[in-house]
Amino acid sequence: MAALTTYTTKILPEWVDYNGHLRDAFYLLIFSYATDALMDILGLDSENREASGNSLFTLELHLNYLHEVKLGAAVEVHTQLIAHDRKRLHLYHSLHLVGDEKELAGNEQMLLHVDLAGPHSAPFSEAVLGKLASIRAEQTDLPKPALLGRVIGLPPQK
Repeated sequence: MAALTTYTTKILPEWVDYNGHLRDAFYLLIFSYATDALMDILGLDSENREASGNSLFTLELHLNYLHEVKLGAAVEVHTQLIAHDRKRLHLYHSLHLVGDEKELAGNEQMLLHVDLAGPHSAPFSEAVLGKLASIRAEQTDLPKPALLGRVIGLPPQK
């Protein structure tokens, strides 16, 4: 199985800057919509949130801009589940022109399953854990994303 295609959109006029390129904040908006779609796939949709009182919170994310995206471009997000445990989900989104494998931007995320009444961390349900395990098993042969685990910083000065 390939990475999941979790979100597809055209770049809207209000998303571009004075250079005609997608604004940095809207890359994250697109990746956020892809995370929402993944939540739906996992059964963590709005109906589940209302019934269980649980949701996913973003703990950390890294966003890498690789190529310009212009007004009107049709783009899609591919999502790869990197790892999960009983409460956390580590994933990688990559942005592409529809039907093209060239990565335009990458977004690594660590998410936490949260009981909204606390708020405090809460384990995933067995049903969600089963879906996570199934997706992970189907993606086991996917290569590790090249930008996974990067840190930001300047090289040491000599």
